[in-house]
Amino acid sequence: MSAEPAPVIRILRLAAGGDGVGRLDDGRAVFVPRTAAGDLVELARLRPHRRFARAIAARVLEEGPGRVVPRCPHYTRDECGGCQLQHLDSAAQREARASFVGDALRRIARLDVGDPPLVPPPDDWGYRSKLTLHVSDDGRRIGLHPFDRPDRLFDLEWCHITSPRLMALWQELGRRRRSLPTGLARLVLRLDREGGRHVVAIMRGTTPWTSARALAGALASAGTPATLWWQPDGGAARAVAGSEGAFPATVFEQVHPAMGDRARAAALAALGPVDGLHVWDLYAGIGETTARLAAAGASVESVEADARAVRLADERGPAPGPAVRRHAGRAEDVLPSLRDPAAVVTNPPRTGMDERVTAGLRARQPGRIVYVSCDPATLARDIVRLGDGFRVRSVEAFDLFPQTAHVESVALLEAA
Repeated sequence: MSAEPAPVIRILRLAAGGDGVGRLDDGRAVFVPRTAAGDLVELARLRPHRRFARAIAARVLEEGPGRVVPRCPHYTRDECGGCQLQHLDSAAQREARASFVGDALRRIARLDVGDPPLVPPPDDWGYRSKLTLHVSDDGRRIGLHPFDRPDRLFDLEWCHITSPRLMALWQELGRRRRSLPTGLARLVLRLDREGGRHVVAIMRGTTPWTSARALAGALASAGTPATLWWQPDGGAARAVAGSEGAFPATVFEQVHPAMGDRARAAALAALGPVDGLHVWDLYAGIGETTARLAAAGASVESVEADARAVRLADERGPAPGPAVRRHAGRAEDVLPSLRDPAAVVTNPPRTGMDERVTAGLRARQPGRIVYVSCDPATLARDIVRLGDGFRVRSVEAFDLFPQTAHVESVALLEAA
């Protein structure tokens, strides 16, 4: 008895997350990673669900426009999950990322809008200022996971979207693995704004890093000096070798600082003149937006859950006082204690704003809200939660994460 032929489908578009979408003969959508719009693909490992299916592309029979050979060997050889769109050229990637924002606004928020304009980056490669590497239980492998396989790990040779300065550091660390601490769970490599390199050893337990000073000396001798941080399980990171009084490497900052700055500038421009206004800066991070609002003449109340980021913002200034009040805590807990705002800048994590935050904004009814989002779906959901009291006036997308399916967007909402 002969086996049934493998299904063959045409990829119609890309969905949020980067998977190609086609249709099976029964009409169900099928999601296929690493495909391009226009591809004709033979499917394998078909996993049907009631309303959709998932599969992989066993063979690409016809290539759609925009398909290219990925630069990174890990992308195909190891099926690296860090990138989702390396098989597409820059134009096709940017069109896809803009469509992810537009689709979410149309499908979830029910807005009659097109895909937003997308601001391109200066470079599609070598932009990341932070890389998190995972460590196998036996400590022999340090690298990344294949997509859809969090149980597996491959050794990293070179990440092409990460800063070459961090990759040079990784090459030196890779030669000195025996100097890394026992019980290592993750290794975070990071560049700060001044170009300083950092290595954060996140532990499974509390075993001390006894070889840290020797490793820091070896890295400096090799021309890749770095501050080494040790973070015990359940504890805070502390610098154990290298520069003292260094930038706290565990505080959140955009992994593409230059494009993050452009998105922030666009958010402030969308907010308009703030001189004499009271403004909230929600999910404020290390206080860069707060500082710019204060410089423009606003009184600002900022909210940030990471107390360490709040302390750093106090140190960097402007100093707390009548014009600037910083609050360490979750936005949903702090909001009831804040003065009514004339305008709001909100930059939540990928999960979006807590429902209590959107309810608080509905109740306070500021004249303008500028929402900086790193996930189109939660942006659209929060627009719905804000209700009919606000109207979306503009949306602009920013290409912070080339080679991936992630996209940043800035939305201006005005009181109706």
